[in-house]
Amino acid sequence: MLVSRQLNSAYWALRLAFGLGPLLAGIDKFTNILVSWDKYLSPAAARVLPVNPATFMQAAGIIEIIVGLAILFGATRVFGYIAMIWLLAIAANLASSGAYYDIAVRDILLAVGAFSLARVTEARESIVYVERPEEWREAA
Repeated sequence: MLVSRQLNSAYWALRLAFGLGPLLAGIDKFTNILVSWDKYLSPAAARVLPVNPATFMQAAGIIEIIVGLAILFGATRVFGYIAMIWLLAIAANLASSGAYYDIAVRDILLAVGAFSLARVTEARESIVYVERPEEWREAA
């Protein structure tokens, strides 16, 4: 595939970031080494959940692991959009809790990055190849 170096480097940076980030965060939902994830769940959301917050966060971790692996293995277009929606949902949860507005803003910015990954993937996939006559190459 013929792609500019700039587009290719942006694609790989975004692919690695949005592959490894959700993967590691998802795994940490089971270990709580980085942070106790339950504290980020809105009290309003916790009240309506049919499971306890720890179980819900582990389910969220499974989704994050799937998204991260899918992006790492190349499904960047579809899962870039899924990561964007997921991050916006996380930001909405944080904002509705009345706290963690700084993290909500960060997640909105990450959602823009996930959107960018999906769009960069579309740009890479839309490249048109034009075969030029052999005599044109010799003239150059």
